[in-house]
Amino acid sequence: MPDGHHKNIALYGTIEQSSRTRHLGEELMSFFSTRLAAAAVALFTAAAPVVAQDLELTIIAPAGAGGGWDAAARALQDTMVRTGNAKSVQVQNVPGAGGTVGLAQFVQNARGSDDQMLVGGITMVGAILTNKAPVSLSDVTPIARLTGDPLVVVVPANSPHQTLADLTAAIQSDVANTIWAGGSAGGADHILAALITQAAGADPSKVNYVAYSGGGEALAAMLGGQVTAGISGYGEWQGQIESGDLRALAISYPEPIEGIDAQPLKAQGVDVELVNWRGIFAGPEISDETKQAFSAAIENTVKSPEWQEVLTARGWTDYYAPADEFETFIASENERVGDVLRSIGLAE
Repeated sequence: MPDGHHKNIALYGTIEQSSRTRHLGEELMSFFSTRLAAAAVALFTAAAPVVAQDLELTIIAPAGAGGGWDAAARALQDTMVRTGNAKSVQVQNVPGAGGTVGLAQFVQNARGSDDQMLVGGITMVGAILTNKAPVSLSDVTPIARLTGDPLVVVVPANSPHQTLADLTAAIQSDVANTIWAGGSAGGADHILAALITQAAGADPSKVNYVAYSGGGEALAAMLGGQVTAGISGYGEWQGQIESGDLRALAISYPEPIEGIDAQPLKAQGVDVELVNWRGIFAGPEISDETKQAFSAAIENTVKSPEWQEVLTARGWTDYYAPADEFETFIASENERVGDVLRSIGLAE
């Protein structure tokens, strides 16, 4: 066979081998590129932060329907979705023991959760101490303080007590037969009833207080003439006050509030003040990304015009504080409320 022919065969074989090598290299590059891209997507997905606008939340209202926590949870539900700060929000009521039943369930079920939050407030601080609850607000993650509305002292429209002075005189005369209606035992309503009783010169440990799990039940007792007086957040009974079914005798704020005719307790000679604050919490051990997303969603919501409309409509006062400030505030409230409850015999 001629040498040239051998050279052609060798050259052809070299070209063919080179082509196969090139194709194999391209296949390997394609394989690894695909795998690398998939890995990158998986890594990005796993590490991607929770985005506030994508939140699908359940907010726990640890009380019955019609109360302040239920109203706050449902106001957040509506406003967060309307303002685009959450994709969807559901509200779940878990009443009992001043919110401590709902709190205990939340601590257990929402650990590390990026889709659950809980509404709470000063009433829960008191109920934790009064009920000797196995959990406290130190077991959850503060996200924001929301509102600080005044409590209002009311009597039925047909009550013989026309003024706060009439009511305090009745307390002095017969504390046991002066029956109060309000929220859970040890909560803000109960604390205020005891403080008013004490300021009137009677024994606060003998206050006759009937606790209801929701504002609706307490309102029914008021309108049914089953109690002497009632205490609740002003916004909860604003409609009945304006309609004349209930008569507002005083508010618990230290100063008058525009749009509310009832004057502060202090302005009427009763040296008592109390702010009924509410806030929102996340579960224990949540990630930094989840906390940031929750905080951003709540902050954007409460700074929106829609939320300002809610505050006006419900008679609430803006009391917003971000997570760090709220956490410090809770620590001080635990101490203050504890001192008050111990001084009036509601806690050890």
